[in-house]
Amino acid sequence: MPCSSPSPVHGLPGRFITFEGGEGAGKSSLAEGLSRALAARGIDVLRTREPGGSPLAERMRGLLLAGAFNASGPQAEAVMFALARSDHLSKTIVPALARGAVVLCDRFFDSTRAYQGARGGVGPELLDELEREAVGGCRPDLTLVLDLPVEVGLDRAGARRAGAAVDRFEQESLAFHEAVRQGFLATAAADPRRCRVLDATLEPAAVLERAWAHVAAAVGLDAPRPA
Repeated sequence: MPCSSPSPVHGLPGRFITFEGGEGAGKSSLAEGLSRALAARGIDVLRTREPGGSPLAERMRGLLLAGAFNASGPQAEAVMFALARSDHLSKTIVPALARGAVVLCDRFFDSTRAYQGARGGVGPELLDELEREAVGGCRPDLTLVLDLPVEVGLDRAGARRAGAAVDRFEQESLAFHEAVRQGFLATAAADPRRCRVLDATLEPAAVLERAWAHVAAAVGLDAPRPA
């Protein structure tokens, strides 16, 4: 197994890779492509998402995306995300990392910082505390930030939705989504050892090829490109 040695980040034998970005950035499609490429090389892969990824967190996902905590303010919403994240980690992510799997997670704590920070009212002190309590030492080995203009992302999200209900975050203003975008870019700039920014306006195959180079290095593979 390429992931047999403990991660220098969280001390478990698996590798933890997260995907961040605004609406319509293509995180799920990229995670699927990388999952197939890793599995084709005999690697144990777990795909998961936030909010969600465990039975309790999936129930909370429905409430969060429906805006059930919207009226309670961004602090309450941030706390709910942290609660879901804590359960997701303990029930799903940590057991997979402990067995040596590569965990591919669509969103993690960077999204709470970007979204609840962009909405206003959630200061860095509270976000830091929630992150410490929910995440502890189980931090990603690699975070891929998919970046694209807000209008492009929202158009993609609308096309993908195909008539389904708009979730709580897609209803926000362009200014909100631009603040989210800048939040992700600021996080990547502040933590360049963990984060890699990918141009999500490129064709999916090109994004996958660029992402694969970073993932292969994190996992310990020499393969030059995905299958």
